Amino acid sequence: MSNSTAGLRRQIDSAADLQSVVRTMKAIAASSIGQYERSVRALVDYKRTVDLGLGACLRTLGSSASRATRRTSATRRVVSVVVFGSDQGLVGRFNEAVADHAIATLGSLPDVPRVFAVGERVHALLVDAGLAPVGRFAVPTSVNAIPPLVGQILVDSQRAGRHEADSQLHLIYNSPASAAAYRTVSKQLLPLDEGWRRTCIETPWPTKNLPEVMGGAAVTLAALVGEYLFVSLFRACAESLASENSSRLAAMERADKNIDELLVDLRGSFHRLRQDGIDEELFDVISGFEALNRPRQRPKGQGAPP
Repeated sequence: MSNSTAGLRRQIDSAADLQSVVRTMKAIAASSIGQYERSVRALVDYKRTVDLGLGACLRTLGSSASRATRRTSATRRVVSVVVFGSDQGLVGRFNEAVADHAIATLGSLPDVPRVFAVGERVHALLVDAGLAPVGRFAVPTSVNAIPPLVGQILVDSQRAGRHEADSQLHLIYNSPASAAAYRTVSKQLLPLDEGWRRTCIETPWPTKNLPEVMGGAAVTLAALVGEYLFVSLFRACAESLASENSSRLAAMERADKNIDELLVDLRGSFHRLRQDGIDEELFDVISGFEALNRPRQRPKGQGAPP
């Protein structure tokens, strides 16, 4: 009995320790979601400023900007695809969902893409699918670590050629859809085609004082395009991290619930086994007491004691 109860006690202690770890991970995931969502909201005003600047530059350049968005050479087009996943597990089908979407998207591209994977887990899934990425990056662990990652992605994606008008840059990542859900999305940042140019030009200036581009519209336009790419990559990374932590929070909540149910079963089994042992010991004591108080039977032929 002691070995069985000792074994159950060890299981209860192990489950309680695991539940403590799970609840700590839940708290970390919940706090991480907040910082990434705040960073996305903070980008809204900055992105609007960049869009206004792009519109002002494009209106100043006029038709010359339209010619810049057309393919100007017969060189091979550079197609880069950045896939955002996770380094750590316990996120459900987070990496599988983005990898499946990436495989379907890459299969529809006319040119052979150069794939960059952000996250060890999604990198392994892409390799297993026969799409070996040319670059692999670690997932940022905080908002402050996102800008260096974005800068490195932009540098590495230009090694085969600069981001010219005819190059392509695609982003594939999970974006928050609700409290604990996400959806896999893909965005094409490049090329800067006529539709993009028209959208920027049609963005209205917020005041009656019209802007004036200083230092040359072409130079300013190139700088603003760089900011446009930076903001888009930053937002994709932050939304992916928010989705990752939302998925981990949901997984930890399910684990916490399962551990609660397991502890109820283990504690019930422990109390039943302990009660069975107590009942058995009490039965032995009562049986012994009755045996001691039972009258002794004397053998035949023997008289009463003197």
